[in-house]
Amino acid sequence: MKVLMVLTSHSELGDTGEKTGFWIEEFAAPYYVFKDAGAQITLASPKGGLPPIDPKSDAPENQTEATKRYKQDQELQQLLARTTRVAEVSAEAFDAVFYPGGHGPLWDLYESPESAKLIEAFWKSKKPVAAVCHAPAVLLNVKDENGEPLVKGKKVTGFANSEEEAVGLTKVVPYLLEDELKKQGGNYSKTTDWGVHVVQDGLLITGQNPASSEEAARQLLHLLQQRAG
Repeated sequence: MKVLMVLTSHSELGDTGEKTGFWIEEFAAPYYVFKDAGAQITLASPKGGLPPIDPKSDAPENQTEATKRYKQDQELQQLLARTTRVAEVSAEAFDAVFYPGGHGPLWDLYESPESAKLIEAFWKSKKPVAAVCHAPAVLLNVKDENGEPLVKGKKVTGFANSEEEAVGLTKVVPYLLEDELKKQGGNYSKTTDWGVHVVQDGLLITGQNPASSEEAARQLLHLLQQRAG
């Protein structure tokens, strides 16, 4: 099993002067689900090298077993420091792709033609695509095999408007993910704020928020194991 994980390279939280990036739990929890199942994992980002971490995700109240393990994991720290550029990876080399969230993807991965092309290649090859929290933004500029928006008519989830409001960033983000997924024709659903909610529609798996990242990875793993049969 070869899994590609694509992280953001974007570090500025709009024009607030604050920093953003990827959310540690949404990377660490899925990473260890895949790693513990024996998968080979490759990390990529638009710019390559060390992706920025959202400082809020490092706060004491946001620590989980996976984030604590990540902090002790020197091997993973080194891997993370050397992510490959998205433009240099090919869907042919992998069985699935997983996009962790954090606010960063709303900017760079949303508008990245290389990322869109990569997802389209996975989709065309009938390989699973998964994204959690803000990362379903990466799907917004992706077309399916018929040239329609990939999310059109599909069951999807992602960071809810009510959750964005709860963190006080409704006016800071470039768009509200829930609204955009619906605009593209996605059949959007959500659970209560911060609850676990993962939606699978065929080969597309999306998770609502940080708490949903581990379950999204488990569903992706299950899908890969079924296919390996």
